[in-house]
Amino acid sequence: MYTPILALHICAGTVGLLSGALAVSFRKGSRRHAIAGKVFVISMLTLGASAMVLAVMKHEIGNFVGGILTIYLVTTAWLTARRRDGETGIFDWAAILIPLGVGISTLTLGIQKLNNPAAFTDGVPVGMNFFMASVVLLAAAGDVRMILRGLSRTQRIARHLWRMCFGLFFATGSIFIARPHLFPAWLSTTHILMFLGVLPLFLMIFWLIRVRFIKQFKESSAPERIPASRAPFGKPLPG
Repeated sequence: MYTPILALHICAGTVGLLSGALAVSFRKGSRRHAIAGKVFVISMLTLGASAMVLAVMKHEIGNFVGGILTIYLVTTAWLTARRRDGETGIFDWAAILIPLGVGISTLTLGIQKLNNPAAFTDGVPVGMNFFMASVVLLAAAGDVRMILRGLSRTQRIARHLWRMCFGLFFATGSIFIARPHLFPAWLSTTHILMFLGVLPLFLMIFWLIRVRFIKQFKESSAPERIPASRAPFGKPLPG
């Protein structure tokens, strides 16, 4: 049965997928990237909030957790991009409770499934429980590190990228992987839906490598320039 909140959820998810794809495609730091990113944040917050409401209506604890995680990832990613290096706030101390609570409970659930798999009929593989628990607990560890030590510019960009991409993965996984019946059968046989579902994770890995390693390598390997006062004929020379 279609309800206004379900219609809002579907529209927010559609806009989130499109704006997320555009944000990933546009040059980072450009005006078009910023506009697409703002639309993505608003749509994903709406998607997460509506998912939580629908989950309460249908008594689906998994979707409720997915909704609150989506809001957490997108919000912390957005704040990271807006702050200066090393800046934190009171919100960070409160937000850390979300990944800690979700990560520990998901890890506990995975252990229980291993010990008694017949008692669980949620359809979620135990490997997915451990995967999500690992990611969420790593996010919590990143929050603690940021609060205690702050973040450099490169670390802020990396934090912003992986959290936005993982939030996008929640959207693509929910539509392309969890609901393949919404698409023609031939798409499932060609594994296109699975590829589209995990594509944000591949993009996340690509950008993290480019930001954290390739850029640092270029900066560290750049030749040192000798000041003009010390160079012959008054011209700066590479060291």
